[in-house]
Amino acid sequence: MTEPAGKTPKKIKDYKPTPEQRQANMRYNQMMYGPTEGELKHTPRKVDYGAPYLKHAKFLALMTAFKRGAASSFDINANGTLSAIATDGSQITFNGKVVFYTRPLNKHMDNLFLDRASAVQLQGTDAVVHLVFAVLRSFPELGEPQLQYQYHKFYQGTESLETGPTGPGSNLMIGAFKHSKPLERPRN
Repeated sequence: MTEPAGKTPKKIKDYKPTPEQRQANMRYNQMMYGPTEGELKHTPRKVDYGAPYLKHAKFLALMTAFKRGAASSFDINANGTLSAIATDGSQITFNGKVVFYTRPLNKHMDNLFLDRASAVQLQGTDAVVHLVFAVLRSFPELGEPQLQYQYHKFYQGTESLETGPTGPGSNLMIGAFKHSKPLERPRN
């Protein structure tokens, strides 16, 4: 009303902090209140593969029989499905499919192999994943397991078992272990 007739009123500008002030404000908020929900990093859940089997009496009996060259088996109930884990002394099977097998190295040691085709075919089954890692962890002389399991796939190093070599003789040699099979003595 008392404004001059030809001029428009001044527009009040919103306060905008400089990028440096914004960074300082964010650091202060982080320090005082922690990260916001959108900034939280989701850490993958750590699963101890093989742990359900390692202390179970039936699995320990199976591994003892495997190292001695004897037969043993037991059934598990996983997700409402009954599955059989068995050994005849030279191989470990899951529902009749060979997962691990051995070949003699010398009279005191055997080489342990992982059947690549069976492992790839069964890698979506939790019971098989736990079985594979339990078998690997039950041989301390083999050291740290060479396999990892991520995103429902087995990996050796950086490549998955699916992308590895295929065909006969392409199974994964895990290492040598000392067996306790009775030695065959020559007859005199």
